[in-house]
Amino acid sequence: MTHKRPARLPGTVAAALACLSLAACSAGSTSVGKPTGNSLSIGLAAEPANFDFTRTDGAAIPQALLDNVYETLVKLDQSGTIRPDLATSWSLSKDRRTYTFHLVKDATFSNGARFTAEDAKFSVERVGRAWTVAQKAQMSVVDRVRAVSPTELEVTLKKPSNDWLYRMTTRVGAMFSRTGVRELATEPVGTGPYVVRNWNRGDSITLARRKGYWGRAPHFASVTLKYFKDPTAMNNALLTGTINVIGQMQSPESLYRFQNNSKYRVIEGTTNGEVVLSLNNGSGPMKNRKARQAVRYAIDHKALMDTCWAGRGKLIGGMVPPTDPWYQNLTGLYPYDRDKARKLLKESGEAGRTLRLRIPTLPYATACGTVVKSQLEQAGFKVELDQLEFPAAWLTTVFKNSDYDLSIIGHVEPRDMQTVFGDKGYYTHYDNPAFRALLKKADQGSREQQITAMRAAARLLSEDAAADWLFLLPNLMVADADITGLPVNSVSESLDLTGLGRS
Repeated sequence: MTHKRPARLPGTVAAALACLSLAACSAGSTSVGKPTGNSLSIGLAAEPANFDFTRTDGAAIPQALLDNVYETLVKLDQSGTIRPDLATSWSLSKDRRTYTFHLVKDATFSNGARFTAEDAKFSVERVGRAWTVAQKAQMSVVDRVRAVSPTELEVTLKKPSNDWLYRMTTRVGAMFSRTGVRELATEPVGTGPYVVRNWNRGDSITLARRKGYWGRAPHFASVTLKYFKDPTAMNNALLTGTINVIGQMQSPESLYRFQNNSKYRVIEGTTNGEVVLSLNNGSGPMKNRKARQAVRYAIDHKALMDTCWAGRGKLIGGMVPPTDPWYQNLTGLYPYDRDKARKLLKESGEAGRTLRLRIPTLPYATACGTVVKSQLEQAGFKVELDQLEFPAAWLTTVFKNSDYDLSIIGHVEPRDMQTVFGDKGYYTHYDNPAFRALLKKADQGSREQQITAMRAAARLLSEDAAADWLFLLPNLMVADADITGLPVNSVSESLDLTGLGRS
């Protein structure tokens, strides 16, 4: 099977709700003013902790850098189809283990080095050798990598894997320069059309169009990603012209300010962003299955979404969004039933214990946290609610140290069921051999077997009450009316700026 590149396609924005001289990247404090000329400013909620997504968890870094600063051999288009990027074509051997990629000939990194198959080999092998985040496991199926020539790369897997090529469209597929990985946290070096020009910590990141880029140059010479902790401030920034786009609406109840106004465009679609009520399956009260089931029955999901997210979004009941081929509606597994929740809580023996609900200071989490607390308390739970600064405090307390019973976080990475629940060492600490066996079967089987096994895995996960899925975040964007290239659905973890323009 061979896949070839068509004429290079313009990219599209695909966000979840994240230097002209790289040495000049700074952490200054000057706020960004109104966008002028051939520039664009986009409002976002979650700022990266640094620029190194190989060692730092969270979606904010690939949101800002993937497809813009870093490129991949293959990427997703808006339909979810895998297309060529730094590879012009690829083929798969009959035994479904060896991929052969033919690479572009004229790509260079922002440090001036030429991109070759040796860099691609280095990048693939480096995931297992140097990465520390959970996503590194997605490359563990690789057996060997060979640079056949400067423009031909051969990757042989240990076994057939339906998932591996898809993962090459994500952060683990990012191509790095062999001479440009010493200071990734502050000096990202990629083949993409943009470089980081400036970073005003706590305020904004500015990307500049790169001279000598190998592909089609993006429309905007400068793009500023401006971060807001307050949704109202973000809305006001668009209304006053300080920004041009709200990349992910953080206050859906405020949409009336932009609808039916010819100055703005409102886009509403779907995302990969499951808003998860995370449960600590490894310790404390949530290790008890009946207590977890009680939590699920205690949540009135429709009322919650209406209250904290203005009814925008979709109830799904599991860890698979509708844009994935194995989606199924699992909301019927745990319909709201307060009496059943009370009964299960009593049977669990965990009644009377205080649950620590520790949430990040992100708009959807803070808005929904009080609703979750109230609904659980009405079912007989005792709940202590803590808000932790995001990203630093939440990543340390909840994600790294697992010092929590419940949390609320939007898992916006694509096809992340395996990452979040397939490794018992991950912060959810879910440990179910039957679930992992289904994931393995899905990865190695035919496409039909993959879909069947993934549906079974998602159902098992939901039945086991490994977490509660509050709702799926909508792709809710608002922009100046003349901004073009904005997508209806968000299918990737990147905020791809390359296809944006102005009419």
